[in-house]
Amino acid sequence: MNVKLQTIKYVLLDAFAAALAWFSLFTYRKLYIEYAPIEFNPNFFYALLLIPIFWISLYVLLGLYADIYRRHRLKELGQIISVSGLGVIVLFFAFILDDQIYNYKNYYASILVLFLSHFFFTFLFRIILTSQTVKRVHSGKIGFKTLILGGNDRALAMYEEILHLKKSPGFKFIGFVKVNGVDNVLEKHLPKLGAYSDLSNIVMKNQIREVIIALESSDHKKIGEILNQLEGLDVRLKIVPDMYDIMSGSVRMTSIFGLPLIQVNRSIMPQWQFTLKRLMDFSFSTLAILLLSPAYILIAVLVKLSSPGTIFFKQQRIGLHGKPFTIYKYRTMVENAEAKGPQLSSSNDSRITKLGKFLRKTRLDEFPQFFNVIKGDMALVGPRPERQHYIDLIMEQAPHYRHLQKVRPGITSWGQVKYGYAENVEQMIQRLKYDVIYIENMSLSVDFKILFYTILTVLKGDGK
Repeated sequence: MNVKLQTIKYVLLDAFAAALAWFSLFTYRKLYIEYAPIEFNPNFFYALLLIPIFWISLYVLLGLYADIYRRHRLKELGQIISVSGLGVIVLFFAFILDDQIYNYKNYYASILVLFLSHFFFTFLFRIILTSQTVKRVHSGKIGFKTLILGGNDRALAMYEEILHLKKSPGFKFIGFVKVNGVDNVLEKHLPKLGAYSDLSNIVMKNQIREVIIALESSDHKKIGEILNQLEGLDVRLKIVPDMYDIMSGSVRMTSIFGLPLIQVNRSIMPQWQFTLKRLMDFSFSTLAILLLSPAYILIAVLVKLSSPGTIFFKQQRIGLHGKPFTIYKYRTMVENAEAKGPQLSSSNDSRITKLGKFLRKTRLDEFPQFFNVIKGDMALVGPRPERQHYIDLIMEQAPHYRHLQKVRPGITSWGQVKYGYAENVEQMIQRLKYDVIYIENMSLSVDFKILFYTILTVLKGDGK
């Protein structure tokens, strides 16, 4: 599989389809609305260049080039209809609305021609590519390296059923890993790749793309451990259901000829919301820095005059996918406050300066982190970043902390709005629950709510 080449094919054909659709609209308007001869002026060629760029950008924003080998024809149809409608509306207001026409019927006709032509050409080219991919998957020419977790009878039955399917679902079985250390009936058919405790390394070493969890009901408590071990890895998780799962409605049919499996949905929110969130973070932070520049200068002067030491406090924190970065704050403590090693602050901490108490209550000490957001290290809203020292302590009691590292850390978070700064590891773990809930329910509307209450905290000065 050549993902890059396949993506380029989709991009080029999408661009060609967009150009054909715009040419169709141009021709229609000349012949049936303006009753004029077709003449290709410079504006036509400018549009012929810019219009495909617009459509490709829209597809990237909405995630239409993600999982390029896992596309389905019915899904392709639904996406192209909705995206074509959205894009045509944008182009209408940008290019068509201010045209001089005789009546509004010509507006509606132009929109309809652009929508139908764009949908037809785009869907035609995409359905050809997608059908070729689906055919290669079903024939077994394309397969995703697959690991089975569990070596019991359920795992064996699932494995044999998939092997005997008329159309391959795309699983290329590499081996299995025993979970409870007892079941090994699958060992006659597939190699055992290692120990359950080394699951993440096994997945990375063997470039696994699909993991099928086939556990007995008594082992279901280990699913949480499996999710923790695989967090941050580019794999799809599926679970072999039991009758309770089927009766409770957890199983969704995705293929007539496939095997019923529970798909573990690890996507936090749609790709377009991620892109819009990043755009919003960058725009808001840039605007905040420009508008609050007098406050930046004033706070810097006050920090310098309040106590000996630097104006800014810099510290290494752990961010997205466990990557370290340097966080910036206004200094709120005396210089060398952690000369004896990492220490969390408390409400009566003697290391905090008088000005520092005010800055912490109003969250003004966090203002320099807008630069972290612009750099891409942080977001406006997200779990607060911690130092590796405290992450190690948290992980001893709450290994699901690693779920926080699949998003950018934030200037503010739900836990911080509710409780303020943590004074010990126990409080960190208490706030962890709210960070996990935030991630599982992540959306732009939730971000706006948290930002609203953060602004109230700054204005009221009642932060902890």
